[in-house]
Amino acid sequence: MTFLEIKEQLQHRFGHDVIQAVETNLQPYIIIPVDLLHTCCTFLYRDENMYFDFLSCITGVDNGPDVGTMEVIYQLYSIPYHHGLMLKVIVQRNQSNEPLPEVPTISSLWATANWLEREVYDLFGIVFKDHPDLRRILLPADWQGYPLRKDYQQAEQYHGITVSF
Repeated sequence: MTFLEIKEQLQHRFGHDVIQAVETNLQPYIIIPVDLLHTCCTFLYRDENMYFDFLSCITGVDNGPDVGTMEVIYQLYSIPYHHGLMLKVIVQRNQSNEPLPEVPTISSLWATANWLEREVYDLFGIVFKDHPDLRRILLPADWQGYPLRKDYQQAEQYHGITVSF
């Protein structure tokens, strides 16, 4: 199935004004509204013509305080049909006194999402709502901040160990 066919299926099912496609990129992708993420992923996983049975990657992007958004990017692949798809959700970036941005978990569909979502949470501070075990995976549990955010300020010391020069 081609990108165009997948896009048309999603737009037919969820609405042409809801599902946006960016086809001019080196790797085309589809932007999904955050509130439709789980429903859309369920469709992509269960539809017999698409059957995206492999979630190969989840990553985050911080567009910075000036832009005010963050992104979660999903790389899906169908092993039997040999086609791939990049999905993206865009959320508002929080200020320091606001709650962290939230995206629904998809760990109930793909088990690999469990650790991949924890990594994005750990490094970007994006919460995956209803995740079964959302806690830091790379950094210590008491680490302050999210190191891949553009405005991250690294502490000079951690438990008496110099971490900044």
